[in-house]
Amino acid sequence: MCFRFIAITLILTVIPLFVVRGTLLMNIQDKLWSERVDSIERHSSFLASQMIKLGYFDGENENIINNLITQLDSIYDGRVIVVDENFTVLRDSYSRINDRKVISPEVVACMDGQETEPFYDKTYDMVETVVPVTDSENVVRGVIIIDASTLDLTQTYQSIERMSLWIAIGFSVILAALSVLIGRAFTKPFKNVASSINRIYEGYFDEEIHLKGYSEIETISDAFNAMLKRLKELEDSRQEFVSNVSHELKTPLTSMKVLAESLNSQPDTPLELYKEFMQDIAVEIDREDAIINDLLSLVKMDKKAGDLNVSNVNINDMLELILKRLRPVAAKRGIELVLESFRTVTADCDEMKLTLAFTNLVENAIKYNIAGGWVQVSLDADHKFFYVKVSDSGIGIPEELQDKIFERFFRVDKARSRETGGTGLGLAITKNIIMMHDGAIKVKSKEDEGTTFTVRIPLTVES
Repeated sequence: MCFRFIAITLILTVIPLFVVRGTLLMNIQDKLWSERVDSIERHSSFLASQMIKLGYFDGENENIINNLITQLDSIYDGRVIVVDENFTVLRDSYSRINDRKVISPEVVACMDGQETEPFYDKTYDMVETVVPVTDSENVVRGVIIIDASTLDLTQTYQSIERMSLWIAIGFSVILAALSVLIGRAFTKPFKNVASSINRIYEGYFDEEIHLKGYSEIETISDAFNAMLKRLKELEDSRQEFVSNVSHELKTPLTSMKVLAESLNSQPDTPLELYKEFMQDIAVEIDREDAIINDLLSLVKMDKKAGDLNVSNVNINDMLELILKRLRPVAAKRGIELVLESFRTVTADCDEMKLTLAFTNLVENAIKYNIAGGWVQVSLDADHKFFYVKVSDSGIGIPEELQDKIFERFFRVDKARSRETGGTGLGLAITKNIIMMHDGAIKVKSKEDEGTTFTVRIPLTVES
């Protein structure tokens, strides 16, 4: 990640830097050459006006004009050629082609009154301009050809080019160093997070990370620590569950073993005692079977082995049937079961799974209730959801434990759960079923006053 950050930073800074440098050099070069050409054309125009004014093409004041030509030649370290209207060279500052004819495309075009573009000869660092000499009636009397050296411009441009290159390289080095430092500073917290994750992968759940700096990094740190705390809780819950389930599974087996050994040690066991022992063994088998069934149900929820078998279900009838099955259990402790339906409700849902979920809630309300208490189940609906409330007059749930009751293997009162045969899986299974239906479940409880579970489920659930 650090390498990618550095590479992206350099691409986004160094490349634009050199692009800007290239653009500036092009503008500087164009500026230097255009200013040189403008200067030559101004001097040429002045020389042309003096030639007409002093009658140079009529053979007058030749010395004055020749002196001006010599000055112009020395200014630009080049060559000045004056050609008359007959294409005859009147003056060559190099004195090589005096009185000769010059018929070049540029000269001919200029004689015809056409504009000509300066010609750059980069090989010899020269620029050639051809300027017409016109009289007051705008008649072309001749042309001035100036070959001016641009060596000084080339040297200036090359000097600027070298200087800008070193500046760009210097900035690139600085940017590279800054990107390395910033990249390391930026990615260091993530490396710490990765290291902590690896430690967790190795089984060390006691470490936390405390990252300071950017607010986003601190947010990640806090979220990671919250996740780590949650993982610790789940790991502790898992270990406790393993211990509890081991005990729960072992207890019925131990009881059955003791009962069986007692029968074997008494050859002449009375029939009544034999039946009593066999009944106790059957109870222990049922207890073992209940624990295993809960475990299998939870495993199926985890693996999503059973997709929802959605059908149109009458929720009123379903709740009536659940309470009918559980009334004998409640009657043993004098607990009154009441169903309150505000309207007839039908919904598309998995009847078997919801029956299990609501059965768990009502069974818990009976198990953790007081003798002679009550359990009230209410059903209502709106245009989108149906709502089921299961309230009881039981022992309640401590406020600090209410966020944990839906965790797998968690039991509020472990001793009472063992007495009643609880495994700590019922509410976890219930919540999973409700979540599979895109629903929600909430709990409101107060110790020694009772508990209310509120379930909300859509009237239509996709299968």
